[in-house]
Amino acid sequence: MKAAVLRDYAEPLEIEEVPDPDPDPRGVVVETEACGICRSDWHAWQGHGEWADDRVPKGQILGHEPAGTVVAVGEAVDRIREGDRIAVPFNLGRGDCEYCRNGHGNVCADGLALGFEADAPGAFAQQVHVPYADYNAVELPEGVSPVEMAGLGCRFATAYHGLAHRADLAPGDWVAVHGCGGVGLSAVHVADALGANVVAVDLADEKLAKARELGADEVVDAETVVDVPAHIRETTDSGAHVSVDALGVAETCRNSVACLRKRGQHLQLGLTTDEERGEVSLPTDAMTMNEITFLGSRGMPPTRYGELLRMMDRGTVSPAELVTREVALEDVPSRLAAMSDYGTVGIEVVTEF
Repeated sequence: MKAAVLRDYAEPLEIEEVPDPDPDPRGVVVETEACGICRSDWHAWQGHGEWADDRVPKGQILGHEPAGTVVAVGEAVDRIREGDRIAVPFNLGRGDCEYCRNGHGNVCADGLALGFEADAPGAFAQQVHVPYADYNAVELPEGVSPVEMAGLGCRFATAYHGLAHRADLAPGDWVAVHGCGGVGLSAVHVADALGANVVAVDLADEKLAKARELGADEVVDAETVVDVPAHIRETTDSGAHVSVDALGVAETCRNSVACLRKRGQHLQLGLTTDEERGEVSLPTDAMTMNEITFLGSRGMPPTRYGELLRMMDRGTVSPAELVTREVALEDVPSRLAAMSDYGTVGIEVVTEF
């Protein structure tokens, strides 16, 4: 089969012929019909994550937002059958650890990260193996396309999990979103669907316009506004209740914390680059005195995908609205390179393998 393989960091991925996967006893093999191209793939391609013992090994097949049809099933799989249409969370749990049993399989003690480690080759490929399929595979409802489910991949699910499960968000609250890439626009759309008022921040007019389309009530051009946190505090009448760093650079992280009202909640979705190397200095004294909460969100437990699917069925959220471009597998190297200069808008999805 064809796959996009990381051979050298920051060098174009190689489109190669590699062996087809075989299912292990608890796994299934999926024919990939769609796979999102995520900024986390860009981080992996750049070789980031060494500071957190999370650097992707060379030789890895990237891609972690797949949907497709099951073509082979392991002998110990009970729930999934050949021909089922499924989506695959990137955070793969075993299903039997204390975190999985308590509904937190996205941080499974023995979990795998699809597309980011050697034991879990990714989905920039014609086929992808899904371990522990009875726990991890998410069946697609009738009428939901693979493209829409790929749009629901790690960015949308991470934003939803962060705002719906990690943060204490109420209808009418103000949510500030710093950075309108794929995960930031997902956060805008999710926050609006949950009844919040949304302020979106970015440097690019095209991305701010997309944020408006997806439900932002106010937008802030960080290139022209001198003091972004002060502007947000004024706009929201004393500060955001929840603020999201959807980019992961020091400036957006600190701006997110600084724009909060007392007892506000900062939600970290973006991963840092090799400039921050996983660490950002924050005003901890002010955070203590104002009872500011710092939260993280990583993917979403597979057991909670039903919530999002029901919202999609009702039309409350529509991940497809974030999909701006469909590309071929051969385009992945150039589309990752475009992310270096923030040259993509919304979510791009591979649909031709």
